[in-house]
Order: sequence, then structure tokens, then C-alpha cells
Amino acid sequence: MAAKPAALPYRPCVGIVLINGSGEIFIGRRADTAPAAWQMPQGGIDSGEGPLVAGLRELAEETGVTACEVIDVTPDWLTYDFPPEAVRKGIKSRFRGQKQKWVLARFTGADTDIHLSGHDVEFDAWRWAGSDEVLRLIVDFKRPVYQAVLNQFAGFLSR
Repeated sequence: MAAKPAALPYRPCVGIVLINGSGEIFIGRRADTAPAAWQMPQGGIDSGEGPLVAGLRELAEETGVTACEVIDVTPDWLTYDFPPEAVRKGIKSRFRGQKQKWVLARFTGADTDIHLSGHDVEFDAWRWAGSDEVLRLIVDFKRPVYQAVLNQFAGFLSR
């Protein structure tokens, strides 16, 4: 018998708020969802990794971006639960949701340096967006975490 979601642990993850020189935020359209779901890069923290190392690795894997300067990291873990209607398979069968640290980084490359054809294709499209648009586009169950992250980094972001 499967464990009840509330009894399961949170998966340790990291998210990346990548901004351009205008304070716009990188968002990618997930390749594995329909209808379209947009989000910032994020992923699991591997054994032995810290959040910053994991964040830069995930950013490079998902977007090809290595040209960036780290500005800040959230001090606290932020959590969200997977929604009950989510199919309970893969990681969703072992975890109740995710706990995340978030890294704010400024992109120092050119848009042509962004490549979505990493080891596992996460996104099939990308663009720069203001924080208000990011909040409108994110799936509902992640919105409180995104709001907290964007509030923390607000001084660096365009609306």
C-alpha cells in the first residue's frame, strides 16, 4: 500500500531566477505538459551537492547557460505539495512535494547562448518576462513559492 502524501518527505530541489540586464526573468515552456506550462528552471539536488552548485548545474542542463553571475540565494527552504490530482508516479510517488532553495543570477551572455537541447529536454520554448507575467503563467500549486521568491528578489526584477 502506498504511503499517504502527508507522510512522505519533500524532495530537495533548487530553482533559478535568471535575469537579463533589464531585470526580466527567463521562463521556459515545459516540453512535457499540455496545455502549455511556463516556469523558471528548477531541479533536484544530487547527493553531495549544495543548492548553489545544483542550481548552476540545472541551469546549464536545461538552458545551456553558463555565463551568469550569482547575486543571491534564498536563506530558507520554500515548500509546495504536489496537487492531489497529479498522477502518483515517478518522483511523485516517493515525495509529497518539493522543498526548494532559489538562486538569483544575472545572465551575462547573449540570447544566442541559450540552448534548450540539454541532456533531457525540459523546455521547448523560452522567453524573457516580467515578474507579474511569471506569476500569471505558473501553475497554481507553485504560485505561493514563486510569489515568495519574486518578493525576496523584487529589487532586481522588472514587473
